[in-house]
Amino acid sequence: MYAFASLMTNGMWAGCYWSIVVAIAVGASHISVMRITPPKIIQGGMGAGVSSWKLAQSVSKLGQLGVVSGTALDGIIARRLQDGDEGGHIRRALEYFPFQKMAKRVLDAFYIPGGKAADAAYRMYPMHTLEEKRAPLELCIVGNFVEVFLAREGHDNPVGVNYLEKLQLPHLASIYGALLAGVAVVVMGAGIPIAVPEVLSALSAHEEASYPVYVIGSDGKAETVNLTFNPRTFIEDETFPAPLERPDFFPIVSSDALASILMKRSSGPIDGFIIEGNTAGGHNAPPRGKTTFNEIGEPVYGIRDEARLAAFRDLDVPFWLAGSVGSAEELQAALDMGAAGVQVGTAFALCEESGMVPEVRRELVREALAGTLRIFTDPLASPTGFPFKVADLKGSLSEPAVYQQRKRICDLGALRQPYRRPDGKIGYRCPAEPVAAYVAKGGREEDTVGRKCLCNALIANVGMPQRLSNGSTEQCLITLGDHVKDIGQFCAAGQVDFSAADVVRILLGA
Repeated sequence: MYAFASLMTNGMWAGCYWSIVVAIAVGASHISVMRITPPKIIQGGMGAGVSSWKLAQSVSKLGQLGVVSGTALDGIIARRLQDGDEGGHIRRALEYFPFQKMAKRVLDAFYIPGGKAADAAYRMYPMHTLEEKRAPLELCIVGNFVEVFLAREGHDNPVGVNYLEKLQLPHLASIYGALLAGVAVVVMGAGIPIAVPEVLSALSAHEEASYPVYVIGSDGKAETVNLTFNPRTFIEDETFPAPLERPDFFPIVSSDALASILMKRSSGPIDGFIIEGNTAGGHNAPPRGKTTFNEIGEPVYGIRDEARLAAFRDLDVPFWLAGSVGSAEELQAALDMGAAGVQVGTAFALCEESGMVPEVRRELVREALAGTLRIFTDPLASPTGFPFKVADLKGSLSEPAVYQQRKRICDLGALRQPYRRPDGKIGYRCPAEPVAAYVAKGGREEDTVGRKCLCNALIANVGMPQRLSNGSTEQCLITLGDHVKDIGQFCAAGQVDFSAADVVRILLGA
């Protein structure tokens, strides 16, 4: 049996998750049989490490759905290990990891007892490609297992994981790692994740799964290449493991039209929708139709960008509202309109359990309380091409001077886009990489204007910035939703610190 079978003794794997668990086999009906009872509050899966295991654990312990961010968990675990694994949490989780040889390889590659020297750079980890080598896949499996395991530790309630569809190359290994740790819900936005339900069914049975990766053709048009992942090549135990529990799947959508497409074309059941408006933090869906801009350069959204809740009610699956729904009154209004509840990001991003650097978090709260914090919907910042909400924070990449001073480098590569080279082979490029390199790969120079390296910035947000050869460090870039202006409802008089429990209590009107 797997080593983590011993978790049965402390209750983590015992009992139900709020409702009866129903496994869905590969090739089963598209009829949804939810694994969990719909919570009133879903904590957003934010940034890279902002929605940390500590935050998700806190929210789930309170009876709501805690969600870890699945973004760049390979890089995050690599850097946490190089910082000495403070508290021993990673090493404790890996004692229950099913593939102990794999765990040892990751520890041997990255763990530094006592942590690296403060002025030393982090060791690099391998970038993902369509022709995946074993090392980056193993790091993804381990990173996702650890984060979900720790979020689940010490309670019996469900935990979710959030992925960005745009970050396609690590999906299969990442999801498998989360499944091994017993994740109950997979949330995915920033794209059209039609293939995910079938992936969940296949990987739950330790069967080979494939995922369509979009490649820019030599003619500029998109083509699809199937990325495959076979769990059996990673199983190192002599006893073949039992099937895993298949998690629920909640896509993040901005419109009922997209929800309808997913319901009709998805490879399997969809168990609920998170309807995210353009006031939410992080990546926003582009406006429908021709994009126009306001006087400060933000994309303008109109009536076509508003989701029709009547259409969602007709789909007969639970849905949650997200984006400027961060109060008890707004939660009740959502319930009155037929929603199962709300997804809340900004309030949780700024609470004590958040993975954000505490000094940065407190400064953002202070400025929000003073009414001076500005949130800008930047149409250029993200290499994905999606509008990206940016908090204007002194010393961060939101400042033009700080952005201009940064020497462009692409050393993490999570947002690289596969493209077809003239010789027919696959290459990788990102509009935030050095301009000359991007143009040499067939990219347009105008597409590089204003692009920011989110890979490095988001990991800097959680206190693990890369130290550069010139002695400087990568700077952060914070994303928050428009609802940050109301953050004061969670703060006691004169205080900037508040907890996840405060957020849940106030949202529930307790």
